[in-house]
Amino acid sequence: VSSYIKKIGYNPAAVAFVPISGWHGDNMLEPSSNMPWFKGWKIERKEGNAEGKTLIDALDAILPPSRPTEKPLRLPLQDVYKIGGIGTVPVGRVETGVLKPGCVVVFAPANITTEVKSVEM
Repeated sequence: VSSYIKKIGYNPAAVAFVPISGWHGDNMLEPSSNMPWFKGWKIERKEGNAEGKTLIDALDAILPPSRPTEKPLRLPLQDVYKIGGIGTVPVGRVETGVLKPGCVVVFAPANITTEVKSVEM
């Protein structure tokens, strides 16, 4: 598996390999006595090393990616709703930048400008 991980561009030293059995729950939440040969996993990364024995330990060791808030706003639209008494509600996910009430945004390619009244999740 390490050679495949390396082939697709990842550093095998930064990937936790955890043998599990979903059928029996081995090494999912607690170390399993059915795998005495497995001594645990260890990953090396620039943010600091991590180690553990279970899948939940490996999942907890994943660092969330940083959000590119310093870049211009990019919000691909998923849908647009027209709600009576409220107005037009565009729906999408903020990929870069920051969106908050009071911001003036431009919709491309139509070049329509408007002010953000509210933001909901």
